[in-house]
Amino acid sequence: MKNLETLIQELCPDGVEFVKLGDVGTFYGGLSGKSKADFTDGNAKFVTYMNVYSNPALNTDIKDFVKIEEGEKQNKVLYGDVLFTGSSETPNECGMTSVLTEKTEEDLYLNSFCFGYRFNDIDVVNPGFMKHLFRSHMLRKALAKTASGVTRFNVSKKKVAKIEIPLPPIEMQNEIVRILDKFTSLEAELETELEAELDCRKRQYEYYRDKLLSFDNVGGQEVEWKKIGEFCDTLSGFPFDSSKFQTSGIKLMRGKNVKRGYFDFNEDDDRYWESSDGLEKYLLQDKDIIISMDGSLVGKSFAMLSKKHLPLLLVQRVARVRAKGVNQNYLFHNIAHRFSGYVDKKKTGGAIPHVSMKDIQNFSIPVPSLQEQERIANILDRFESLNTSLQSGLPAEITARRQQYEHYRDKLLTFKRKGAA
Repeated sequence: MKNLETLIQELCPDGVEFVKLGDVGTFYGGLSGKSKADFTDGNAKFVTYMNVYSNPALNTDIKDFVKIEEGEKQNKVLYGDVLFTGSSETPNECGMTSVLTEKTEEDLYLNSFCFGYRFNDIDVVNPGFMKHLFRSHMLRKALAKTASGVTRFNVSKKKVAKIEIPLPPIEMQNEIVRILDKFTSLEAELETELEAELDCRKRQYEYYRDKLLSFDNVGGQEVEWKKIGEFCDTLSGFPFDSSKFQTSGIKLMRGKNVKRGYFDFNEDDDRYWESSDGLEKYLLQDKDIIISMDGSLVGKSFAMLSKKHLPLLLVQRVARVRAKGVNQNYLFHNIAHRFSGYVDKKKTGGAIPHVSMKDIQNFSIPVPSLQEQERIANILDRFESLNTSLQSGLPAEITARRQQYEHYRDKLLTFKRKGAA
């Protein structure tokens, strides 16, 4: 197999051709004319917003369905198509892409919050190459410039059509895909190993958690069940104007920062507000329980704050739960134990699953004596601390590998333009 340098010298010694997307392909829209009922008993698979947002290569293990009538005219997603998210709360998150890199036997449809792009000649394109290219810093920067808005930003297809991309010979595309896929494969292996260790610790914690919290009575006395809205101060975040976000000030707690049991902040992606003046009620405190209210992992994305995260301001579509008269740690372990199953029955369907503040307030837990709450919480806290120590290190290890991949990706995808001086 010839290496990339040799291929460049043989196939394009004078540079690589750059083409406008509008000249080599066409855009199409997602599902149209659908109601909520069409997503409750569907007969055809559809690609969700989060599938596009989260995966450079589309995840084809699809569990989401929509009702499609015989003869109904809807655009289908085909092999090699590039899918774009159409809007987001910040320009930098607009136009996230996912490419269908494998052929599927079943028809696939696209959610209405995204749009698709299809190359006119798929034979000159390696979908794997486009998977890496459209997530490169060069293309992400260009796509961010196509978005406009105030509180929510929308991508302009007309502007996207004017974006130029390098289109090297297919042999070069294939070699670049081979190199970059090796990096992502190594990252995936590391992630699998670390997550296996984390899974073992989680299983141990969950065993004792379920044993301690699955009770009908304590000391022969029935335990009362209460809705957390009865004994908790609950709050949904403030609708900050994203056009006024700052690069310094008080950091904002957004839904994307809330993971499964921990928080993920990134200096390159964090958003700030100038001050908390007039917004004091949205300032978060140590041990506040934070719950993301929408997204593919709704019901699973929650964590407890510590002092190291503060100060923070709460953003809309994120909930804060603060117990009164109940042990906060005990409350958190109950949320970890029961909340996911509860939300699965309550969350709305459609492209972006959602849980309401009322649903959160109606979530019930057993409330034994405060002494018993503290006993249970102390036991489970010890197991949880072991999980947290490993889980906080997991993103750091993966980030280091990802940065290495991104360095070589951007280097390999930077081409001399044909005809340039």
